[in-house]
Amino acid sequence: MTDRIVLAYSGGLDTSVAIGWIAEATGAEVIAVAVDVGQGGESLETVRQRALDCGAVEAYVADARDEFAEQYCMPTLKANGLYMDAYPLVSAISRPIISKHLVAAAQQFGATTVAHGCTGKGNDQVRFEVSIQTLGPELKCIAPVRDLALTRDKAIEYAERHNLPIETTKKNPFSIDQNVWGRAVETGFLEDIWNGPTKDVYDYTADPAFPPAPDVVNITFVQGVPVALDGETLTPLQMIEHLNRRAGAQGVGRIDIVEDRLVGIKSREIYEAPGAMAMMAAHQELENITLEREQARFKKMVDQRWTEMVYDGQWFSPLKKNLDAFIDESQKYVSGEIRLELHGGRATVQGRRSETSLYSFDLATYDTGDTFDQSSARGFIDIFGLSAKTSSEREQRIHGAPDLSGAGVEK
Repeated sequence: MTDRIVLAYSGGLDTSVAIGWIAEATGAEVIAVAVDVGQGGESLETVRQRALDCGAVEAYVADARDEFAEQYCMPTLKANGLYMDAYPLVSAISRPIISKHLVAAAQQFGATTVAHGCTGKGNDQVRFEVSIQTLGPELKCIAPVRDLALTRDKAIEYAERHNLPIETTKKNPFSIDQNVWGRAVETGFLEDIWNGPTKDVYDYTADPAFPPAPDVVNITFVQGVPVALDGETLTPLQMIEHLNRRAGAQGVGRIDIVEDRLVGIKSREIYEAPGAMAMMAAHQELENITLEREQARFKKMVDQRWTEMVYDGQWFSPLKKNLDAFIDESQKYVSGEIRLELHGGRATVQGRRSETSLYSFDLATYDTGDTFDQSSARGFIDIFGLSAKTSSEREQRIHGAPDLSGAGVEK
């Protein structure tokens, strides 16, 4: 029986050429797998037919937009997933869901190997292969660009020689990856980190320097997940799409970062994630009023570790699952409504309300109605500072009083 290889297929030049390239290099039949995670562009049927026209023996296509929004974007939101406090894991969270479908296709069609289009110095090769090996330990992985010497020049020449139904002459100056959660742009003149991004870099966001009138939105959350926008109930996918349009029109969610890649390279990346960044601002503020102080402090550490693991391709790892459990439990009371003003590239919190809020007006107010017992403060301070006071007394007993001469007011 002829070996079969499943290929992660985008419908573009490189993966279209990879179908025949892999077949010639390995003698295997190629099954193309296209997964829609909200990247836009051509229909899945068009992509499926192109794969068959380029030589695939089978074409597996999946509309995974709702699955992606519910099972990958929402956990990222609950974890406040911002790598290096800036990048909302746009590409990192799409790789595990694509890998899941690649493994499902391999099992369905009897393939022994999975192929992807990554280079040898990026993060995505790790994300794909670790996910594939975790979900399908029996599967092998290959990368035509990395392992079979498929360069862009060779891809163009191959497509023209074989009359493949794919555009070969137009070359975008950037490398772009996008889905409903956001858009990632790199290479070209952006690799000189002194160069600022030009207008043609952006697609999801308008120029924040020339914004329309401010747009105020009310986002309702239930247990950490946004469920309604301005009182209208929406699915996670609809929520992201609506806020991509509204926040994007205000230039919200533009990110320019020199990023520490997993493979040890620093890489300049431009991201657009208007809906994600608006929801992240709202979610973090709702946590501020619903999480207990020590719980909130510890969750920040968990969030950071969760984010690092997802960035590093460990979506399906045991520790990531453990962290998921903690994060989900922490969201039990993260319900309520946040009012955001979207304007000039910013998502600014204007109002908060929640039936499960820990904020007490009666405790916080300095006016009539204050229920805080101020007489308890003195004893609290004495106990809170006791260890530092005891240590200081020891220092002064052994070394003498500290020199405070430089602490006075100059005359």
